[in-house]
Amino acid sequence: MHKPGIIEIQSVVINAARQAGEILSRNWGQAGRIEHKGAINLVTETDRLAEAVIINTLQAHYPDWDILAEEAGQKGNNAENRFIVDPLDGTTNYAHAYPCFCVSIASEQQGVVSLGVIYEPLLNELYTAIKGQGAYLNGKPLGVSPAKYLNDSLLVTGFPYDIREHTGNSLKYFNRLALLSQGVRRDGSAALDLCYVAAGRLDGFWELGLCPWDVAAGSLIVTEAGGSVSHIDDTGFSLTGKQILATNGLIHEELRQALQQAGKIT
Repeated sequence: MHKPGIIEIQSVVINAARQAGEILSRNWGQAGRIEHKGAINLVTETDRLAEAVIINTLQAHYPDWDILAEEAGQKGNNAENRFIVDPLDGTTNYAHAYPCFCVSIASEQQGVVSLGVIYEPLLNELYTAIKGQGAYLNGKPLGVSPAKYLNDSLLVTGFPYDIREHTGNSLKYFNRLALLSQGVRRDGSAALDLCYVAAGRLDGFWELGLCPWDVAAGSLIVTEAGGSVSHIDDTGFSLTGKQILATNGLIHEELRQALQQAGKIT
């Protein structure tokens, strides 16, 4: 049986991401039927169309791989290899025609994320990373920012979908870091936030209440660009950990301490 190499896998994943991106672009401004998975947790008809083309493309090439997708859930029989798919990260933005969203696909082999691809179709920006081989934007190498101090850093965060019921640390963190940094953005796409840290556009990112498809590809892109990724309590990063802290590495400890001083995660 042919065992695909990582470059071959990357080519297939990029093709799937671009196909999904074309669907998102074509339906931009007309998201179609919108459903509510929660008070502020949306899913559009376009989400499902984009996810279907990704799954069909990946399964056509790798039928024995599992797929974990945001809308379709887990597909497969606990194979050693799987794809982790978010067909539209930034659904609320997309539903409101706010131009900040992307397609995110990662490959995981024997529990290790080996490949990440994130595509922002409106800007035609393709972020890619292969474990141990660096991170790239449209084929050009990525590198994190040189900011050394929190006071000189531009940060980004996001709020979980259940923030109305459980404010937890989200607002406390935001309030504290807004006073300690150059500013805090809230863009609404965790995958793009991670890409922007990798590209040096932002210096640090944190968020609670995340799922594997939100961070699988982006976390690899950050580390391959020279950044650092952990949990806020500084334990080793896990896709199932529901939280993330990602920085250029230089401000990682200072940002982590500032977050912890704002309060323990509740």
